[in-house]
Parts: sequence; C-alpha cells; structure tokens
Amino acid sequence: MSLEALIFDVDGTLADTEETHRQAFNLAFLQLELGWEWGRELYRDLLRTSGGKERIESYIDTLRVASAERARLKPLVPGIHRTKTRIYGELIADGRSPLRPGVARLIREAREKGLKLAIASTTSAANVETLLSRHLGEKAHGCFSVIACGDHVSSKKPAPDIYNLALASLGFAAESCAAFEDSANGLRAAKAARLFTVVTPTPWTADQDFAGADLRLSHLGDPGQPLPAAEHDRIGGPWLGLAQLEALHVRRLRAAEPQEN
Repeated sequence: MSLEALIFDVDGTLADTEETHRQAFNLAFLQLELGWEWGRELYRDLLRTSGGKERIESYIDTLRVASAERARLKPLVPGIHRTKTRIYGELIADGRSPLRPGVARLIREAREKGLKLAIASTTSAANVETLLSRHLGEKAHGCFSVIACGDHVSSKKPAPDIYNLALASLGFAAESCAAFEDSANGLRAAKAARLFTVVTPTPWTADQDFAGADLRLSHLGDPGQPLPAAEHDRIGGPWLGLAQLEALHVRRLRAAEPQEN
C-alpha cells in the first residue's frame, strides 16, 4: 500500500519550539505576578506531560503549598495559558523557532506528489496557525487537509486519540499514512494508532525512550544540512525524501504480513 498522507506533530517536530514555549510561560508567570520560573531542567521534566494547560496543572501539583492555595490556583490555569499563548504568538512572529532541516522540503515534495498533509498536535490551534504562517507563509494553513489539535480530543498523547481523529478526518487507513514525531509520548500515540512513525528528537527529548520507532533520525536532512553519515547509509541518501520514506514504509508493511508455512 503506497503512502497517501503524512501526519506531523508540531512542537519539536516541525520546529524546535520548546525554548520559545518556556520563555513564553515564564513571561506569562511574570506578567501575572505568580512568582514562578521554569528553568531548562525543570521544563525538560515538565515536557513529559503533554499539553500546556496540563503542564501547568502538573506543576501546581508539585508546589509545596497548602491544599487551599492549590485549589485557588487550579481554576486560574486556563487564563494563565491564554496569556502564555498570546506571548508565544508574539515571540514566534519575531522569527524565533525556524523550521527544522528538511521539513519544508518534505512538505513541498509531498504536495507535488499529491499526498495529503495533516497535523496531529497537543498544542493549541492558535499556536499551530502562528507557526505555520510565520515559517511557511500566510497560506500555509491551507496546505494541510486536517489540523487536529489538543483541544479537539479529551485524551492527549500518549493516548492515540489525536491521531485517530486525524485519520478519520483524512478518511485513510493507518497503513497508508506516516507520522512524524519528536517525543516518546508522541511516538506512543502514533504507534497506538498503528502508524509508521519517524522520530526526530530534539535536545529536549533526546534522552527519552524511542523503542518501537520505525525510523529515528537527527532531523529530516536538506542539501545544505545533510544527515550524519551513519544515518545517510541507513536510509540510502543524505536526506529523507519521499522515495526513501516509501521504501521504508513498504518494508515495514511486508515485515508485518503473516508468513506462509
């Protein structure tokens, strides 16, 4: 079965946005006079929780405060997150968090070959639109047949809900699609939805468990930034193109077929 669609996570996969998210959270905390600050190591741990609002709630649960104070803080989470989202949009508009190597190229190749494109992300729709518009142009939103975001499902990654929603909206079987992720939670979600999954970790997620990924690469590669030699040899080229992706996808499907006695 040939590929019919590519489904992309956003944060960390299309662009390494996590430092910009961290800065936006801290600026929101400062603006709202909460007295919180998320350092890099703390934020790395918090990233194991999918979703910005969920991340704030998880942090509140760790605070050494009275239960009454914790109960006061929890209802503030949606407002804190709205402030953070606004600040994040302003930071991205300034040109921060460019697309990772090979992302724009592979998206262009897929469109030229008639494949559908989709987003399956736990971030907000506003964050997705801001990033796509800034780095792929104002009409980038229209390049994607489906944009499934965190608020569209009740259970976020590692649950497969967001991928199942994307597949249902596309109208394609999982076997005809490939997913792109950067985190262990994203990988677990994609594999639970039975998707061929390419993982390109960032420094924020490189130490996570990616067992089960169909392919792990440093990035997707570009003529100006080819893959390391070992990865080049593994996929048969200096970057991951549709031809290499199709070959790996077919190989996976054949390996999964029942063997005759």
